Amino acid sequence: MAQAWAFFLLALFSFSSYVSKLFVCSRNGEGSFLCARSPQVPSIASERYRTAYHFQPPKNWMNDPNGPMYYNGIYHSFYQYNPHGALWGDIVWGHAVSTDLVNWIILEPAIERDTPGDINGCWTGSATILPGGQPIVIYTGGDAENHQVQNIMLPKNRSDPYLREWTKAGNNPVLQLVGPGFNSSQFRDPTTGWIGPDGLWRIAIGAEVNGYGAALLYKSEDFLNWTRVDHPLYSSNASGMWECPDFFAVLPGNNGGLDLSTVIPEGAKHVLKVSLDQCDKYMIGVYDLKRDAFSPDTVLDDRRLWLKIDYGNYYASKSFFDSKNSRRIIWGWTNESDSSSDDVAKGWAGIYAIPRAIWLDSDAKQLLQWPVDEIESLRGNEINHQGLELNKGDLFEIKGIDTTQADVEIDFELTSTDDAEPFDPSWLLDAEKHCREAGASVHGGVGPFGLVILASDDMEEHTVLHFRVYKSQQKYMILMCSDLRRSSLRPELYTPAYGGFFEFDLEKERKISLRTLIDRSAVESFGGGGRLCIIARVYPVALADERRTHMYAFNNGSTTVKVPQLKAWSMMTAQVNVKKG
Repeated sequence: MAQAWAFFLLALFSFSSYVSKLFVCSRNGEGSFLCARSPQVPSIASERYRTAYHFQPPKNWMNDPNGPMYYNGIYHSFYQYNPHGALWGDIVWGHAVSTDLVNWIILEPAIERDTPGDINGCWTGSATILPGGQPIVIYTGGDAENHQVQNIMLPKNRSDPYLREWTKAGNNPVLQLVGPGFNSSQFRDPTTGWIGPDGLWRIAIGAEVNGYGAALLYKSEDFLNWTRVDHPLYSSNASGMWECPDFFAVLPGNNGGLDLSTVIPEGAKHVLKVSLDQCDKYMIGVYDLKRDAFSPDTVLDDRRLWLKIDYGNYYASKSFFDSKNSRRIIWGWTNESDSSSDDVAKGWAGIYAIPRAIWLDSDAKQLLQWPVDEIESLRGNEINHQGLELNKGDLFEIKGIDTTQADVEIDFELTSTDDAEPFDPSWLLDAEKHCREAGASVHGGVGPFGLVILASDDMEEHTVLHFRVYKSQQKYMILMCSDLRRSSLRPELYTPAYGGFFEFDLEKERKISLRTLIDRSAVESFGGGGRLCIIARVYPVALADERRTHMYAFNNGSTTVKVPQLKAWSMMTAQVNVKKG
């Protein structure tokens, strides 16, 4: 196995020279490189890059999730959708329904741009279930003057199990933003409604106030007529515009969800999530019902230190309460990492991450996430290894499953933490930089150890998921990386090294878990029992060529790492492209 690892390292260092033989590049006047694709590299339009069980419509562009809800036995997923092509534009609300969050039926669009309040755009919004079981949607529209305004729609026929048709409220737009300090072009993405002790409904809307990010707060008796509260739910001078805010209650250590349309129990915390800096960040705190204001437990002036929902390619997430299973589920959008011309060639762009159950850890310090249980219905043949031991330089090949479409669960148990290197808090400001500098080929004390996936026969292409363990003041800090820098021989792709840190009590829990869902061009990983999540997009040439890819468990640290349990399954293809007339 050490010999295999040596070959792996050799492949890492020989990659640059190999690429230079395949591609001819020249620098243009703007300082970037123009590369002529080698005829040896197949077209990126290969259907092999379409995901098999991550949700995406049959064709065209998709972005933000809109108004997810569970209603009368059916899950509804609305989404920003371009019915005319694979690039952003002409946005309507796509609509899909499911009974299991895995297999989906694509319906006709639920909202199109045909009224004064949305003639220039049907943007992101949320769904709320009112008393008596009345679904109602509030969404952002672009009016004739390109102001962002808020609109209401309701299902035309509640007896239709799929809620195919929707009617817009006669008083749309129900909300417009005017006044000093406000910018009507930065006023969008209303949250799901929640109810206060006074019986009034509340929503928050992302905005920029005097140049700062804010979640504006509104109240209503009937969800149709709204009044702005004279202060925001929360604002911060650490950033500008907040997109796609989400606000929900959680109980520490309880993996069940809370319904915002009912009274929230004592001891609950609240989470405010916002989308900015190409990622989703969140704060945990207390919602003061008397002041109608959110107060974070920890106020961080440097937004680089704000916690993230996902440390990879993940944005515009939206959560909802699943009354069927009493859990909160969150969805996020993952875009492509190739070029616009490649998206046109493929004919599609954008997927959703797997729906995740989301809850608050027992210390009330961070959110935990895990793929919904229903995804396990796609598991096929299983392999199981127990009692593995990975010494420095070991590389263990995982065989017997479809390595391009798999679910892998592995536990790493440390034999010692004596060689753990000291943690430098400044690394928190740029964990991705640390992943680049401390890659899988860089020998460490405790780590790197993890998985090599989607590896070609010659190792010229591979994606690495790995951990490193650092000693902090009282506990340990775990670095988790998803390194795409050698994921594809296509030089024009975006192939970063994603990463983040999470705190872990190794004295209490000596096992660090890693679950990875591999779905052709999507790689979604959950570290430390869901403490840190990373989703990424990869386009290996080997996958397009339908060549075999390989998967390995490895260790390149001084400390021996045991693997008490390694389970993996091939994943079947979900039905996500079925049209219903």
